[in-house]
Amino acid sequence: MVLGRTKSRTDISEVMRVKKVGIVVMATLFVLFATAGMAGAQEAAGAAKPSGSNSGLLGLAAALAVGLGAIGTAWAQSRIGAAAAGAIAERPEMGGLMLVFLALPETMVILGFLVAFFVIGKI
Repeated sequence: MVLGRTKSRTDISEVMRVKKVGIVVMATLFVLFATAGMAGAQEAAGAAKPSGSNSGLLGLAAALAVGLGAIGTAWAQSRIGAAAAGAIAERPEMGGLMLVFLALPETMVILGFLVAFFVIGKI
């Protein structure tokens, strides 16, 4: 058995798994933005405040914005943290740069909170 083939199969399965996760995240974001868009369109049509199910959908959209941002950040930081540990073990002077790379995914959570505040402001 050739090592290259085994590694190739592992790489392909990892790529397929990441692709599936990406498709699920994109579908969820589509539903999130469609829900927020429908609620915003109904508000622009003349309703001062959404009531009933519209209010609940806006709450769900805010929860998804924060939750998906947190999940994406956790996943990205787990990958970056593992790579950073290896890089710092080989070259300790890269520690500061790795901290910057580790902080970059946090912007997803901050943007999730921002979207949630905008959406909740419509309730």
